Amino acid sequence: MTEFLERRLARRFRAHDHDLNGFLQRSDFEISAVRMAEEFGHGPESAARQRLVEISLGLWEHLRKVADFDADDRISLAEYKAAFAAGMLETPESFDQSYVPYINAVMDVVDLDRDGKLTVSDEVRWMGSLMRVPEDIVRAAFHRIDKDNDGFITVSDLVETIRGYYFDESPDSPGHWLLGPLEV
Repeated sequence: MTEFLERRLARRFRAHDHDLNGFLQRSDFEISAVRMAEEFGHGPESAARQRLVEISLGLWEHLRKVADFDADDRISLAEYKAAFAAGMLETPESFDQSYVPYINAVMDVVDLDRDGKLTVSDEVRWMGSLMRVPEDIVRAAFHRIDKDNDGFITVSDLVETIRGYYFDESPDSPGHWLLGPLEV
């Protein structure tokens, strides 16, 4: 694993750590999904909210199975990185299987007009509510993801960007900018 990827994984880990306790836990995934759904007006009865929470908890269960090496129902950064390095989390082959349903669930919550596109304000709201990414960072990333400069991004744009976050180390990749600057 390259040092650059290690920094990206640490940044992604921090984005998932909702309560900032230094561990990923089931509650981090549930609370962040609920918080994002509520940001877009989806109450407990919303099918879109229920699907997002279900998929988020499914991602947690997968993560717990492959990365919780000491079986304490929480995952440390070291465990997270080790699982990724061992190919147990994301590989180019498994990426679409995990992320396409997740991004579709996000779109079901966020894309209120159902046109298949997100505006910069949609992106600011979901990235801020789900992963606490500051608005200025989301806005800068949005403009890199929106390659055709039409003011919108789509599911395929998001999937390509997230794939780039994990597998493209080019500083020109939109994925490079997805969650903001990487700590040294």
